[in-house]
Amino acid sequence: MQVRATAVCTVLALAGGLALTACDPFGGDSASGTGPRSVSVQIAQPRHLLPTNTNDADSAQVLAAIFAPLVRYDGEHRPRELAAESIKSTDHKVWTITLKDGYTFHNGEKVTADSYIDAWNYGAYAPNRQSNGYFFAKISGYADTQPADPDGPGPEPVAEPKAKTLSGLKKVDDRTFRVTLSTPFTEFKAMLGDTAFYPLPSTAWKEPGVLADGFEDAIVGQGPFRLKGGWRDKSTIEVERFDAYPGDKPSVDGAAFRIYDNLAKAYEDVRDGDLDVIRTIPAERVEQAREDLDGRVGSAPDSTIQFLAFPTFMQDFFKGSVRRAISMAIDRDAIVRSVFHGAQQPARSFVAPVVTGYRENSCGAACQFDPAEAKRLYTEAEGPATLQISYNDDGGHQAWVEATCAQLRANLGIQCVAVAEPHFGDVLAKVEERKAVGMFRMGWPMDYPSMESYLSPLYSTAGSSNYAGYRNARFDNLVNEAMQARDEGETIKKYQDAEDILARDMPVIPLRFGQLNYGYSARVKSLTLDTYTHLDLTKLTISPAA
Repeated sequence: MQVRATAVCTVLALAGGLALTACDPFGGDSASGTGPRSVSVQIAQPRHLLPTNTNDADSAQVLAAIFAPLVRYDGEHRPRELAAESIKSTDHKVWTITLKDGYTFHNGEKVTADSYIDAWNYGAYAPNRQSNGYFFAKISGYADTQPADPDGPGPEPVAEPKAKTLSGLKKVDDRTFRVTLSTPFTEFKAMLGDTAFYPLPSTAWKEPGVLADGFEDAIVGQGPFRLKGGWRDKSTIEVERFDAYPGDKPSVDGAAFRIYDNLAKAYEDVRDGDLDVIRTIPAERVEQAREDLDGRVGSAPDSTIQFLAFPTFMQDFFKGSVRRAISMAIDRDAIVRSVFHGAQQPARSFVAPVVTGYRENSCGAACQFDPAEAKRLYTEAEGPATLQISYNDDGGHQAWVEATCAQLRANLGIQCVAVAEPHFGDVLAKVEERKAVGMFRMGWPMDYPSMESYLSPLYSTAGSSNYAGYRNARFDNLVNEAMQARDEGETIKKYQDAEDILARDMPVIPLRFGQLNYGYSARVKSLTLDTYTHLDLTKLTISPAA
């Protein structure tokens, strides 16, 4: 699952003084106005910088500086061509992508249709084990790039895939290629802003389909900034402006992405003027930050939804009235206030507010806090005397899970235990082995701005992340019909009809939507967040005196 954030394209004019105290990471004295004009940005340690294998927000933040996507998103979260000149289809199944002229990789190589085709084929081919490979599943020929028996014993595929490349990718000319999907998908264009769809130069390949040794260590993109040196085993990843970039020109010379494993330390640094941008203010510091940073703080909803899932193999949860009662016994607003200090938002829908088609309370009465009705329903349905919530201990979830259990004990008159597993994979392993896990915590960010990015993976019968095992044929049909609908209105209506089925069945309990809380130093004059809440370095400006 790829970690994504939400669609916001808001330019923030910063108030306050312009005292300059930060030391420029590229050398020179920013406070006196000499030396390069660059900024420092907080991130966590990236796991990968290969686009088809990058599924965490911090790695994606670095790649957002180094690459330019085919599309970017406007203020209404709609895709608009960036590196693409046009993306057209008459039937939503065959799409023709024409590239803008003038894009070159940082090594001087011209960006061509092959740059995309070769990168996407590498990502789709299962033996390459790319975490973003599933993004290409809608393209014809994807099934042939997967193992013949993916469920066979052992970690390795039982048989090699039939094909190493996607039959649905065809080059037309150097600037044009054609993408044929296995079935029509109206919103395919919206997918193309994701990291998975970035191009790679010919120097990425040792031979066709084989990545060159060391390429990822010195990744080469075609975006507004280029990597300065390597990035592995470093405390800072540096990028510098690429003057040949044909798009919007950055006003800063470069950026230093500083790696922090402790957000409290990053907060202290931005407070003290030793860091320009903290992308995630710790929840316990959000209220204090407005005073500490003299108002230089901002917030934006990200696309993540947190929820509790009911495994279908546990008979305790077979009755829908039991699931609804549990949901109604949870005071979402109180937990947001007491545990998250207002740093998240209560969720009463199955998709995040950042996608077209979102409705504020699509969950209806089942997501309204009503302890008296919850207890009545639960008692009438003979709900279990003890509830269990399983969660991963490495994600900072203990406080809110225990608070949720406390509410269920008080409001339903039952026992509730919070059970920690070391990692989320350990929770899923127990689910797959049909062990008693009770309810289990899940979180999901959008991969692209569409209701489909939530509904299909999580709840369709063949969904890639339908860990609860939910099955509903009518839901599946509605989602498939929405994906193939001819116009946006029909698409949204069918997605909403599918969401109404979830509200009736309650296979999960929506709890909270994520919220990005960030801060910046007095050097920063304005900044912009892109659709995925990556800092857009092309729109960041600093004080003229910096």
